[in-house]
Amino acid sequence: MELRHLRYFVSIAEAGSFSAAASQLHISQPPLTRQIQQLEDILQVTLFERLPRGITLTQAGETLLTEARNILSLLEQAVHRTQESDKGQLGKLEVGIFGSAIYGVIPSIIREFRSTHPNVEVVLHNMERNAQLKALRERRLTVGFNRFFGGEHGLKCEKVHSENMNIAIYGQHKLSGRVSVKLKDIDQETMVLYPRTARPSFIDHLQHLFQKSHIQAKLIHEVDDVTTAIALVSSGMGITVVTESACNLRLPNVEYIPLEIADISAFDLDIIYRENDTSPLLQEFLETVRKYRDHLKNNQN
Repeated sequence: MELRHLRYFVSIAEAGSFSAAASQLHISQPPLTRQIQQLEDILQVTLFERLPRGITLTQAGETLLTEARNILSLLEQAVHRTQESDKGQLGKLEVGIFGSAIYGVIPSIIREFRSTHPNVEVVLHNMERNAQLKALRERRLTVGFNRFFGGEHGLKCEKVHSENMNIAIYGQHKLSGRVSVKLKDIDQETMVLYPRTARPSFIDHLQHLFQKSHIQAKLIHEVDDVTTAIALVSSGMGITVVTESACNLRLPNVEYIPLEIADISAFDLDIIYRENDTSPLLQEFLETVRKYRDHLKNNQN
């Protein structure tokens, strides 16, 4: 049995006659009749009762009509899904995320991608940088979002966004109410720094800035992530430095104040992916990231 047998059979059943089906299929009636005879021989059943005023389906024909429609529908779906996959409109996107970035740009990018690619399954994995790089090399991730990517063979990165930094302070701190602060304003403060793993990290970046500006901490608490750091600030245990995206994390008694740009360097968020990955799905996601990046730039200008 071949697919053409099923297509011809369904066309005849729906048209109600061989002649009408032949006209719709743009073939002559004798070849169409022979195809149905072949199908009946293959199945060893009679599919149509030939009546003086036309044809009607037998019980076996009724059964085959249901099954044939299902088969042809599945075939049509397979064709459609294959074409969608080739266009990057179908599949699974494995995305590595981390820390403070989940409070800012990344959710907006994911939301935009999902709105234009509803049939793509997006799976998020919270992983520190080294784990992301390992997962990318092992093809367990499609892309990773992270900072401080110094380059690695086989992997590429593109800058997504640059963020300024803020300090997070307890609401009754002496700096409360300031429009902005300088690095020198946090000299001799108790600092909460993060994360403890995957060096070089944000800790190293801040300590370099402190050293450059001759800033010393009275005491340093090192914690695993930005959420824990801000929770300690909320408890009055010190102050911390965060990116703009982390300012979306709201906890009681926490106030965010921008650091003056002259005192700090840009803090970049990158998207990392395999250099040899030419999949349409990756290209579609990168296109979404680039459009979003351009949108942010235009709003800043």
